[in-house]
Amino acid sequence: MLADIGIIGGGVVGLASGVALAQAGHAVTVFERHPDRRAASWNNAGHIAVEQVAPLASPASVRSAWGRRFSVGGALDMPVAMARHWLPFAPRFLAASRPTSFRRGSAALGALLSEAMPAWRRLATAIDAPELLREEGHLVAWESPETAARGEAAWRAAETGDATVEPASAGDLERIAAVCAAPVASAIRFDGSGHISDLTALAAALERALVEAGGRLVRQEARLSVVGGQARIAGHDVGRVLIAAGIASAPLAAVAGHRAPLIAERGYHIRAAADCWPDDVPPLVFEDRSMIVTRYADSVQAASFVELGSADAPPDPRKWQRLEAHVAALGLAMAPPFTRWMGSRPTLPDYLPAIGRSSRVGNLFYAFGHQHLGLTLAAVTAEIIAALVAEEAPAVSIEPFRIERFG
Repeated sequence: MLADIGIIGGGVVGLASGVALAQAGHAVTVFERHPDRRAASWNNAGHIAVEQVAPLASPASVRSAWGRRFSVGGALDMPVAMARHWLPFAPRFLAASRPTSFRRGSAALGALLSEAMPAWRRLATAIDAPELLREEGHLVAWESPETAARGEAAWRAAETGDATVEPASAGDLERIAAVCAAPVASAIRFDGSGHISDLTALAAALERALVEAGGRLVRQEARLSVVGGQARIAGHDVGRVLIAAGIASAPLAAVAGHRAPLIAERGYHIRAAADCWPDDVPPLVFEDRSMIVTRYADSVQAASFVELGSADAPPDPRKWQRLEAHVAALGLAMAPPFTRWMGSRPTLPDYLPAIGRSSRVGNLFYAFGHQHLGLTLAAVTAEIIAALVAEEAPAVSIEPFRIERFG
C-alpha cells in the first residue's frame, strides 16, 4: 500500500531515500531545517569508498590511536574540552574493536558496500545525472620509502571488497606530479571506487528529482512525537516517518524510546579555485598526512581530521591552519584564498550505520549514523528503506544495523 511519508533530514541519505520512495509512488515530504547546504553531505571528500570494508572500530585503530594524535601531527583529536562527549563513547568503541566484534562488523559493512556502486549507478540514472558519478578509482601516495612500504603492505593485506589495488601507472604518477611539487616515494591505484564530481550539483539533482516525482521539500524543522504508538510530525499528516537527520538523529530516536549513542566526528576542509588542477586527477590521498584532495567542478578541496566531540562547539582554527600547511609543504596546485568548513559526521561506536524499522513504533523507520560513508552508502540505504516501506526483503540483511543493538 502506498503511504504518505515524512523524512526528517534533507542530507544525501534523506534525499536519496525520498527520491526512491517518491519514484515508487509514495507521497513524500522531506524536512530540512538548514537551507545553506553546510552539512557533511555536501562538504565531504566526494569519495565512493567501497574499499573501506574494515570498520574504523578495529584492533588496528586502537593500536595506532596514540601515534595519530593531533598534538603529534596526526589527524585524531579528542579535545579535553569535549571529554563529556567522547568519554561515554570510548568504552563502546573499544568493545566494538575487539577481534570478534570487528570481524562481525567487517562482514556486515562488506555486504553493504558490495551493493554501494551498483546502487549509485541506478540512482544517478534515476535523477538524470549519470555524469556526476565518475568511476575512475582513486590514488594513494606516500612521501617516504618507509611509510610507502608499510602502507602498501597494509592495503594489500586488507579486505577491500570489490576494489582492487595496483601500483600506480606512469600516467598516474604524471598526474600526481602535475599537481604536487614535492617528491612522492610511491603510490598505488584503487580500481572499483569512484567519486561524485560536484556535490552541489548532486544536491540540486536529488531535490529536482524528488519534486518531479511528486515529492515536496519543506525547509523547516520537523517536530517528532509519538502518539498512540504512532510517529507524528507536528502540523503535517504523514502516515510514516523516516529519521535521516545525521547527527541530529539521536534525540529524534529517543522520542521513540531508542538509544542512539551518536558522536559528532568533526571533519575539516579547505577549498580553492580549481584553475590549476586538471580534471583527470582522481581523488588523491596523501596517507602520511591523512589528507584527501578532490577536484570538483570549479574547486579543489583538501580534507582531513577526526575530531570527536560536540556538533555545536566552535571550530578549531588550528585544523585549517594545518591543512594549509600541508598544502604548502606538498606544493599542491591550489592557492589562496581558501574557504574553510567544519562539519560533523554522525558516528556510532561500532562504525556501522543504523538502518531499519522501529520495533517500538510501527510506522517509524531510520537511516543514520553512516560516519565517513554517508555519501558512499546513500544510494543503497535508499533502496533498503524503499524495500522496508514496501514490506519487501531488502537486498542486504539489515539485522546488523538495527538500532536495538544499543539497547
